[in-house]
Amino acid sequence: MRNSARRIPLRSFKAKARFFLRQHEDHIAVHKLRTNHQLPPTDLAELERMLRESGTGSAEDIERAKASAEGLGLFVRSLVGLDRTAAKQAFSAFMAGRALTANQIEFIDMIVEQLTESGVMDPARLYESPYTDLNDQGLDGLFPPEAAVELVAVLEEVKRRAAA
Repeated sequence: MRNSARRIPLRSFKAKARFFLRQHEDHIAVHKLRTNHQLPPTDLAELERMLRESGTGSAEDIERAKASAEGLGLFVRSLVGLDRTAAKQAFSAFMAGRALTANQIEFIDMIVEQLTESGVMDPARLYESPYTDLNDQGLDGLFPPEAAVELVAVLEEVKRRAAA
């Protein structure tokens, strides 16, 4: 039976897809995801075609992955991460004109590291370790309410761009 015809565990499909996508990071659609550019539907269709034709998994495997990640763009971004420069750029407007403390800068740097590794981030993580290691209240203990709302909006925008 061909690999593309049988269902494999989602974890195995992710590992195979991660390997394949990292070998193809120069593909325009993967590059757009890594650099936080919005993907048009044609790029998403191309990503799906690439994964299907690579033998990485079946159409059913791809559909399960899309469902588990809330879409193909988010699934692929979770595997290839976000380029560090793009992650920093996402926060540049937030940081501009603010006199940030060392702990606030470290907090943002930890977010950038998480985005670089996993591509997107649930804002709820900002209230868990390692973020609460800087302040036991996490985001709310380090930033005033209006800044906290802006910071979460940056995370939501990064996710929206991958969700396409």
